[in-house]
Amino acid sequence: MSNWAELTTGKRIKHLRGCDLTQQGLADVAGVSLALVQKAEQDRGELSVGSLLKIAGALKTDVGVILGQQAPRRGMNRGDRASLRQLSDAVHESALGEWEGVDDPSTVGELSKVRDLAWDAYWRSDTSKVSALAAQVLMEGQVRYAGATGAERERLGLVLASTYRVAASCATGFGQRDLALSALTSAKLLARDAGDPMMTALLESTLSWVYLRSAKTPRAVAVAERAALAIEPSFSKVNRPQLLAYGRLMISAAVASSRRDDESAADDYISQAHAAAARLGRDEALYGTHFGPTAAKAEAVGIHVALGNYGRALNLANQRDMTDLPKHMSKVARNRYKLDVALAQCASGLHDQAGNTLVEVGLDAPEWVKHQALPGVIGKRLAKVSTARVRTISELIGVPLIS
Repeated sequence: MSNWAELTTGKRIKHLRGCDLTQQGLADVAGVSLALVQKAEQDRGELSVGSLLKIAGALKTDVGVILGQQAPRRGMNRGDRASLRQLSDAVHESALGEWEGVDDPSTVGELSKVRDLAWDAYWRSDTSKVSALAAQVLMEGQVRYAGATGAERERLGLVLASTYRVAASCATGFGQRDLALSALTSAKLLARDAGDPMMTALLESTLSWVYLRSAKTPRAVAVAERAALAIEPSFSKVNRPQLLAYGRLMISAAVASSRRDDESAADDYISQAHAAAARLGRDEALYGTHFGPTAAKAEAVGIHVALGNYGRALNLANQRDMTDLPKHMSKVARNRYKLDVALAQCASGLHDQAGNTLVEVGLDAPEWVKHQALPGVIGKRLAKVSTARVRTISELIGVPLIS
């Protein structure tokens, strides 16, 4: 990994492209200009997060690999690889009916509690715990589901669908797109049979995120928008699950639109998310998904950062009701938000603050941060001011930020 980290971003892209794919071919697959690919491989200028996502998707790799935070094929540590292998086995074997050895499955109530613990572990960025708990629910739940009828079958179907969804979310965070899609395929079948439109809507929100991480931004927007229209609430009558699912889908559409530099659409979607959050009045959770005023405000900061509206993002982040925001968020959501703030600080010339925020993230979520694109982007910008400072940050958080 150290040798890979010592290469420049341009050399990593060229290495990943190999001899079989020309620069024009990469540009065509990624949907970017030939000039952008040429400049990237020559290390001239900075790549936007959107361009990094497109190039990573075209090269079938993760952004962290291109930025040198992970090595190709061996980017994860041994524990993460073992956890994802366990998760993959559970996702595929449970769907295929490979349940040997499960003689006395847990009850629906017991499986529901374990499912909730798996989501709690996900929001703490505890991959090994997510995998172990999700594997238990998927294997035992499918055994019980096969013989269940009536209300018990519907309840089990929703527990299983939500568990496949947390498996998909975990896999997506590590760039395992195919595993995520497999899990979502099983989840959507179960949600359809259970007849719960809110579960179906939240599954589409996760699918939108999978497409976003795969640089398929038009599809990410379309999936979220279509699902939102299917459950659009009446704001005169409060249906809390409906408001939560709708608001989360509006955020998905807004984030994907911001990655397409479509500011008008992003503003429209985030306005709808704010309206849903205001109607809810407080943060709530449904099937492991959190939404409310806190989520809407934090996501708005990230959307403005993605659009390059750094001053607007910092003005929002510095508002009185935003200063304590991270205390009310999960570890993953909190650190996603802080990375957005750090990038806005860096772009606004607040280099010391940006460095301090990046250190806070790295110390709070050391394994999670290795799989994020923004630390590398921030590190390269800070290096123009002080490479010594960036190397110190790299040592503190255990992530190579510059070559």
